[in-house]
Amino acid sequence: MIEIFTFSKENGLRRTTDIGALPDLLKEETESVWVDLESPTEEESQILTSLFNFHPLAIEDCIAESQLPKLDDFGDYLFLVLHGARRGDVSGTFKTVELNFFLGKRYLVTYHQQLSRSINRTKERCLKNSLAMSRGMDFLLHEILDGTVDNYFPILDDFDEVVNELEHEVVHNPNKDILNRIFSLKRDGMHLRRVTSPQREILNRLSRDPFAVINKRTAIYFRDVYDHLVRISDLAESYKDLTTGLLEAHLSVVSNRLNEILKVLTMFTVVMMPLTVITGIYGMNFTHIPELHWPYGYPMAIGLMVVVVLVILGFFRWKKWI
Repeated sequence: MIEIFTFSKENGLRRTTDIGALPDLLKEETESVWVDLESPTEEESQILTSLFNFHPLAIEDCIAESQLPKLDDFGDYLFLVLHGARRGDVSGTFKTVELNFFLGKRYLVTYHQQLSRSINRTKERCLKNSLAMSRGMDFLLHEILDGTVDNYFPILDDFDEVVNELEHEVVHNPNKDILNRIFSLKRDGMHLRRVTSPQREILNRLSRDPFAVINKRTAIYFRDVYDHLVRISDLAESYKDLTTGLLEAHLSVVSNRLNEILKVLTMFTVVMMPLTVITGIYGMNFTHIPELHWPYGYPMAIGLMVVVVLVILGFFRWKKWI
């Protein structure tokens, strides 16, 4: 699907899906053009070559899935690959959405295979108020990136909730399922760091480097988005320590519980050993055994067992083992 937004002081904001109108719109010096390609067909993707004449390597990176963000300066336009975030199917996890941008002086091309909330919200704002497009394509890019970065904060809230839940479960109910959830959270934290750290550097370049297609006044706004990404990146780094601490706490609790079980079994074994010795002695098949025909032999043996058990338990209590 392709949507085209154009703005000029004479005509105001206009919206169309007619690809055929693009060549004339791009020739108009007074028109600012935003072309959004969402899950485009092969024919729609051809405009990247036929109309805009973008570099083949940039087009290749745009169409293919890229694992890491990037920024390439081609002089009269910039090519950016960034990643948005949305909640996953399980609480505390997230998925990334790749967003590709071609930024020129009078045009912005956005290319994405999946739905982008930040782009859709920017479209809605443009239809209500054309201020973003009237301030230039670089400012429009800032609007989209600002929304993209803001979408990470609900993901961070989910991380906090899952960490708090796992902390409680680790102490009160450690099991294999909790361990799997900790590893899943650890993978998500690593993914978050891999995505946000390079994007932080890209926003830093947009706010500081002298690009021909970015106005110095707009660079200040990119600096604000960069500050948000620094915060997100720092929080992502802290989740690494939190998940490592959760893993260590889980292993420690499981180890302590195993020690308690071994302690009980050991004490049970120590208590039963002397009783086994006593029963073994009195169970030997010899004709002449002391107390064999004594009427109080059985109660004496039972009493001896009770006394031995009490002595052993008393010794354990004195040593504070129980």
